[in-house]
Amino acid sequence: MKKVEAIIRPFKLEEVKEALIELGAKGMTITEVRGYGRQKGHKETYRGSEYRIEFVPKIKIEIVIEKEKLEKVVDAIIKTAKTGQIGDGKIFISDVEDVIRIRTEESGREAL
Repeated sequence: MKKVEAIIRPFKLEEVKEALIELGAKGMTITEVRGYGRQKGHKETYRGSEYRIEFVPKIKIEIVIEKEKLEKVVDAIIKTAKTGQIGDGKIFISDVEDVIRIRTEESGREAL
């Protein structure tokens, strides 16, 4: 199993969510996060004063999937979240040793 963590722009959430559901995602966790990458935030002007926003609002999607679905899930996230501009986000992929459903104590694929 694999865990996919995607940091995306907030306005892309619905589009990405729908793409993942279409691929058969059984569940996902969404977190509102703030951070910066290479661009180190950005500058904005409000009432004539310029100020710097260092931590940009983003959405973090976490999903655990079967290894066989990894490529399709990653492709779907890239296709739906990409704008071509700086700040589109990142995808992190890691191995998941086991999953246990608390209610039924099922583990492995059955727990997904």
